[in-house]
Amino acid sequence: MCYIYTIRGSELDWHRLCYSTGMEIEVEKTRQEVLVVQLPKVHTRVINFHEVKTEIIRKAIHFLIALSPTLAELNHPLTMIFLMAGTLFYTWVEYLRLSGINVPLISSITNMASRTRDKGRFVLGPVTLGLGALLSLLLYPSPAATIAIYALAFGDGVASLVGKLFGRYRPAFLRGKSLEGSIACFMAVFLAAYYVCWDYKIALSAAISATLAEALPIRDYDNLIIPLIVGFTVKLVAGV
Repeated sequence: MCYIYTIRGSELDWHRLCYSTGMEIEVEKTRQEVLVVQLPKVHTRVINFHEVKTEIIRKAIHFLIALSPTLAELNHPLTMIFLMAGTLFYTWVEYLRLSGINVPLISSITNMASRTRDKGRFVLGPVTLGLGALLSLLLYPSPAATIAIYALAFGDGVASLVGKLFGRYRPAFLRGKSLEGSIACFMAVFLAAYYVCWDYKIALSAAISATLAEALPIRDYDNLIIPLIVGFTVKLVAGV
């Protein structure tokens, strides 16, 4: 695909343009001294490796929340207590960090995982992550709770990483999110849900609801919205 410009001028002017822009152009000189210039439409992507590193750290924490269903099968009450205690502990540590008191390891991980928009602010992601898993275990029976937490861990996590690394098409209705990320979210949730229940209908409904929820422009609150919507959808479809 190319753009075609028809402009009056000298051939020397267009050679100067070619040199200054660094682009290869084709010049055709007609009898009326009109130049037809074809400029190829070049798609360029700049990958910010610092942002990618930050996102990898963030999503590694996301993936760890997938252990919650397994722990809940071993001891459901203890897992609930662990999630509540972990969320409260992180909230206290984050308050200390913002007050200038760094807690070894925890504050360092928070700083490394903080996005640019989080600098100098309370990093809410781990709180909503813990609450998302906690509410899923509290509100939904298995397998709805398990699929909801897997959608949170893998769907949102994979979507973000794929969007950062390979996201190219960003339709207006996705509000800045990439089509590639949404497709990755759908596939990750579908495979995770099918692994849990071995039912195409349930897996498909979970994948669709997770993809729609992940596309909402709600930033860190997607950690709450995704598992709640997916858990409700699976519970409705499965009739559990």
